[in-house]
Amino acid sequence: MNTHAAGGGTALKEAAPENPENTATRKDDAPKDPLGFLPLDGAAKQAANWIAVALGVWLLLNGVGMIGDGFKMVAGDQAKELFSFAENPFVGLAIGVVATAIIQSSSTTTSIVVGMIAGGLPLSIAVPMLFGANMGTSVTSTLVALGLAGNKTQFKNGFSMATVHDFFNLIAILIFFPLEIFTGFLSRTASAIAPSLSGQGEGVVAGAFEAIGDGLDTITEPLVALAGSLVSPLGDMWGGIVLSIIGIALILWSIQFIGNLLNALLVGKAQEILYAALGKNSFVGLLSGAVITTLVQSSSTTTALTVPLAASGKFEVRTLFPFVVGANIGTTVTGLIAAFAVSGADAEAAMAGALVHTLFNVCAAAVILGIPFMSKLPPAGSDWLAGLAVKNKLYVFLWIGGVFFAIPILAVFISNALT
Repeated sequence: MNTHAAGGGTALKEAAPENPENTATRKDDAPKDPLGFLPLDGAAKQAANWIAVALGVWLLLNGVGMIGDGFKMVAGDQAKELFSFAENPFVGLAIGVVATAIIQSSSTTTSIVVGMIAGGLPLSIAVPMLFGANMGTSVTSTLVALGLAGNKTQFKNGFSMATVHDFFNLIAILIFFPLEIFTGFLSRTASAIAPSLSGQGEGVVAGAFEAIGDGLDTITEPLVALAGSLVSPLGDMWGGIVLSIIGIALILWSIQFIGNLLNALLVGKAQEILYAALGKNSFVGLLSGAVITTLVQSSSTTTALTVPLAASGKFEVRTLFPFVVGANIGTTVTGLIAAFAVSGADAEAAMAGALVHTLFNVCAAAVILGIPFMSKLPPAGSDWLAGLAVKNKLYVFLWIGGVFFAIPILAVFISNALT
């Protein structure tokens, strides 16, 4: 593997930043603690924060359950017919891109889709949405870089760092989306693994995961059942819609709440992991990005750590590139957690959907980072776009509007016209 592209020592302009706080998030800009209003400190405050994280995860799991039950109430056995407009994979892809670009969280989109699968949405319709979620979430880093527009050099470096995520996801979709359409490689692989993880298969592993699933079902069923009983007087149609909306709202709030808490608890540790990995190889960078994102449950945090480093000129985009690729993998953990909340006949399908998202990101990382000429393409593309953006900021808005909104919507119209 090319060491320059892979983030080896030759890519470093300096051995290390003189002071990490000068090139990344300063102490004064550290994430605000959501429980800062509590009159606690020390061990008691730490305990309260971790209890709140557990509460947030519980609410996330309840939200997934509510979406599943609500979708079942609305669709019954007609889930495929209800989403027949999305049977065209390009439509599903566009839905995933646009929805995630608006929500600004692929974890949220994945959790919602997992809930819909639990409610009967066919995996074949859900998979393209998960592909789209990967692309849609990268708009966040592009918007972050706009804050550097006052300084041309910093803006060029920072915008290149931000959009390398876009180019990676575009290339990944160009490779694996057609592969999935024609062979079903990812969905077949995920479906083969899912029975054991969802507790539907045989053996010790399946038994262990079945116990986990049963435990989660026990702690989430009361609230989901209560919400279902409260909306039941509205009838299946409106009751299901309201229950699904409540579930979506819970997922949106809980993921933001968990992210804020974990940022306040762990952002220092995330920075330590980042700096420890700088100057090493692609695998270490990839693993570090995945660990950081899993810790703080937000790929935006990984971007927030890398964009200022690139903007400062201390590190090249090629050095930091593996971190954002690792973030793609780390952010899939939320969907896997959500899938564990599903029980019964739909548990296997929900787990398969979450696994598709994970496998897509792992395989994309292996192919693009593992093949030397492929690993050079995203940084080359982002450098080219950053050069255009420095000359005229109009290119920034054309990129955001075109890639994340106009092109997906146009693809829907074209695909519908051809069918």
